[in-house]
Amino acid sequence: MSIPSKAFQRWLHGVAPDVSTSDVCRVSGLKRTTLAQQLVRGKVAESSLVRISRALDVNPVSALSTFDSYADLRGTPVAPTDAELLSQVATMDLLRAVIARNDPGAPQDFELAAAPHDTSVRAWVEAIDDGGLRHRVSRATGIAPQNFSAHLTANKLPPELAVATAREAGVGPAGGLIASGLVSEEEAGWRRGARRAALDRLGTAELVSLAGERLQALGKTLHRQENERDRTERIWENLG
Repeated sequence: MSIPSKAFQRWLHGVAPDVSTSDVCRVSGLKRTTLAQQLVRGKVAESSLVRISRALDVNPVSALSTFDSYADLRGTPVAPTDAELLSQVATMDLLRAVIARNDPGAPQDFELAAAPHDTSVRAWVEAIDDGGLRHRVSRATGIAPQNFSAHLTANKLPPELAVATAREAGVGPAGGLIASGLVSEEEAGWRRGARRAALDRLGTAELVSLAGERLQALGKTLHRQENERDRTERIWENLG
């Protein structure tokens, strides 16, 4: 899942006709060898396009939308649902909000951590899932359900898969790009302060329930990491 190098070169010539590839790499901080290898292979990574876009003062989402595989991103940005906004609030911030609601002496106007967070991809998918989303994504993209689940566990979602997931869920196309850390909320057209506003609109009981679900998911992740660490240590012990 990447951008055809010829299409990328046409885009680059269109937005910066007098800038050399070396200059592009220098201002974007992208290694020349990295971009050269991608061009030779015929596929430029979306992350490379985003870095270059920012360096050239081009909105990364607008840049992506010029390519056919990201046509969903064209047009006026679609406002996220409250569920999407809340999915991008970190677990620790949810806990701070719970404490603030129940303790007048606790800090009330704390700043939310920037998206994404440690479980942002899974939280986003679960926020837009009506129960059949994963099966629809699997049919539409050909990805095996277990491979899709592996992306969620790793908290990484390839950009094209993120857009396809949003399409199957019927929500704005950029939410998954934010959850996976490719673009920022502002670049995707999310209103400044929208996550905080959604958090403030959430009832206390709903807030506590959401925080509890996140803690339960965090506990499972920590247990899995501990088991993997123990398994690795046993392997090294057996190897002597």
